[in-house]
Amino acid sequence: MSSVDPSRVPGLGRVAGVRVAVLATTVVAVLSVVTGVANIVTPPRLIGPLVPVVPDTVRSAAGFTGTLTGFALFVAATGMRRGLRAGWYASVALLPITLAQGVIQTSQLSVPLVVASLVALPSVAYSRERFDRPLSLSTSQLAGATAIAAVQLYGTAGAFALREQFSNVETVLDAFYFTLVTASTVGYGDVTAGSQTARLFTMSLVVLGTASFGIAIGVLITPAIEARFSEVLGRVTQADLELLEDHVIVLGYGDLTEPILNELSELSAEFVVVTPDEAQSNRLAGREFLTLVGDPSDEETLDRVGLDRATAVVAATNNDAEDALAVLTARHVAPSVRIVAAATDRENVNKLRRAGADTVISPASIGGHLLVQSALGAEGMEDVAAQVIGTDRSDTDSPPRESESVEHTTGGRDDGE
Repeated sequence: MSSVDPSRVPGLGRVAGVRVAVLATTVVAVLSVVTGVANIVTPPRLIGPLVPVVPDTVRSAAGFTGTLTGFALFVAATGMRRGLRAGWYASVALLPITLAQGVIQTSQLSVPLVVASLVALPSVAYSRERFDRPLSLSTSQLAGATAIAAVQLYGTAGAFALREQFSNVETVLDAFYFTLVTASTVGYGDVTAGSQTARLFTMSLVVLGTASFGIAIGVLITPAIEARFSEVLGRVTQADLELLEDHVIVLGYGDLTEPILNELSELSAEFVVVTPDEAQSNRLAGREFLTLVGDPSDEETLDRVGLDRATAVVAATNNDAEDALAVLTARHVAPSVRIVAAATDRENVNKLRRAGADTVISPASIGGHLLVQSALGAEGMEDVAAQVIGTDRSDTDSPPRESESVEHTTGGRDDGE
């Protein structure tokens, strides 16, 4: 068995990492939605000292707004999953609201929501430094969001200005409600235009609203759908890469890499493999290994796999020249990261060290040394080999070795002679 201390394995032993914060936020979001809907649909069983104090209208409003807050927390959790600081700020702002809504609902169903909010808030606050990515939207995404906001503003202002020409529009909230149901083509029919001007305004709102919602779906929702397809097809998404922290980056893939991946997998360590071979990447993805198709010596590729957050880099393919270039690039991008390399040829050990590797191991040299020492009669070499490859010597000593049988047979024959 391996003697590696699990507490020192990258990615293990983190009490309040990014995954804990995202999971806690998601749980609160689910509970907020479920509790809000349940309290609206069925009369809740009221408990707690606030029951006589909280009016029924306030309690109902807390249930309705709790559902909306839950959906907002889903969005915040998605942002946190991408490491966005905006997602973290939104979660910190919304979690106290879900806590207050759970308390105000004063129902038996809201108890899990209150408890989950109390647990989630410190775990999210503790992981603040991990969420450091700015919110970066493309030009088309900004245009889609701006279009929706502009149409809502146009419709609300216009409907409120023409409120005397519409039925059931008296306040700004009524105007916003009319704009929302009209622009989304829902049209409940409870607000109708009473003049030619109001009808023309409503027609313009329908056209602009339909166009803005169509643009928003195309530029805001399509990337999420594409990410889901990538996940189904076994392709790594940027969100998966942005979740990595204290992980090991394996640069390239070769015969020397396979036992490394097996060892990392057995230790439950976080790691990602960077290989330019798409077919090889697909095979590794089929084994549920996180892989990225890219050049291991490209700075952009190393940035995508989170080199600045990695705890170690391993370069161990069959090509020492490619490993040296990958090590050189990794050292340039992250001067403080620990880099370990394997040299196929013994004469390349110093070259890999000069490229920036902290430790260079030559498997051929180690194997050759053990074999020669064993051949010359040195004892304990098999124990050393068993310790290196992580096997138990007793497992291999159980059946009689062929060499031992030959020695006994030969000895018996000599005695006979």
